[in-house]
Amino acid sequence: MREHEEYMEEKNEIDRLLEEGYTISGVIENLEGAFVNFTKDTEMVQLHIQNSDARKYFSFVLMKQKEQFNR
Repeated sequence: MREHEEYMEEKNEIDRLLEEGYTISGVIENLEGAFVNFTKDTEMVQLHIQNSDARKYFSFVLMKQKEQFNR
């Protein structure tokens, strides 16, 4: 159950930043997880995503973001 709670916490943080108008601007992955950079105008926020399901979620969000940009 703890893993699901971690996923929901990380997913909610990603969703909150997206709702505030941030977009994913960069990702660095390593054995500790993923460091995801979000930018909005000149502001930058970095999240450390450790849960594997949350990493899949931000990957999906990034693909959708890329699709919208390429239209």
